[in-house]
Amino acid sequence: MRANPISATVDYDKDGVQHGFLKLPYSHDGSAWGSIMIPITVARNGDGPTVLLTGGNHGDEYEGPVALFDLTKTIKSEDITGRVIIVPAMNYPAFRAASRTSPIDKGNMNRIFPGNPVGTVTEKIADYFQRTLLPLADYVLDIHSGGKTLNFVPFCAAHVLEDKAQEEKCVAAMRAFNAPFSMMLLEVDATGMYDTAAEEMGKVFISTELGGGGSSTAASVAIAKKGVKNLLRHAGVLTGDLDVENSIELCMPDHQCYISSESSGLLELCVELGEPVTTGQTLARVYDIDRTGSNPTEYTSPLNGIFAARHFPGLIGMGDIVGVVAVKV
Repeated sequence: MRANPISATVDYDKDGVQHGFLKLPYSHDGSAWGSIMIPITVARNGDGPTVLLTGGNHGDEYEGPVALFDLTKTIKSEDITGRVIIVPAMNYPAFRAASRTSPIDKGNMNRIFPGNPVGTVTEKIADYFQRTLLPLADYVLDIHSGGKTLNFVPFCAAHVLEDKAQEEKCVAAMRAFNAPFSMMLLEVDATGMYDTAAEEMGKVFISTELGGGGSSTAASVAIAKKGVKNLLRHAGVLTGDLDVENSIELCMPDHQCYISSESSGLLELCVELGEPVTTGQTLARVYDIDRTGSNPTEYTSPLNGIFAARHFPGLIGMGDIVGVVAVKV
């Protein structure tokens, strides 16, 4: 396979803290010999585990970038054992554009793995993670939130895996992150995901959904910052005790947890995020905005559980997720 065109201005094997870039050549109308410069920080102190921390997999999700840009200015090599690789904005073009996908090629970073070294810009970034960064890592944390179109109760997530020993390690890392909720997450479609790429390599992988609406809050950023430090302690890279509080454990038994809209219009939510719901309870109504006097379409809970996610903002299209119901473990 062809070599990836991305070059790093940091040395992954050098002790100390380095701030630099993943430099991806990109010729365009505004810069004939230009490059996309993706910020990266590497902190290393001798031998030990490697933790790969990423945010901005989707460019309109901000808890990860805020927490990780902050970490890059405070991390000290003398405080760690091993290596921490920090990429605060993984899909950097999408992050700069405040969009879920790249404005260059419309690439969705979390649906394009393993990538392609001779493909689009997004495929080249994914290939670099697939063949260079993920193989270096023992632990991988990818910080997500709902972006502009979803909002979640704040949770850290792991997946059910065929390798139960690996799954157990992922669950332990999820619990160590210690978000207010801990979720065994069932994906809508795991094909092409960064998660899947890391898990297929046998890595300890966890992710998050820490809010949404295309912004962040003081509370959601605090969860991200605390969780990152907890994971570094859990991995043995940082010393000290975990900062933990009670976390509500949730699971998604099957795909009926996802409620999809079969109509378009104005969304009325009937329950708040985090509230308990029962089978058949009305979760939302969607009103036809092209005429008055018509009855809205009602969407009900498929099972007893917790209302864990909702569409955002107020208008919804056919096929959009109305909400997600998860089951309290």
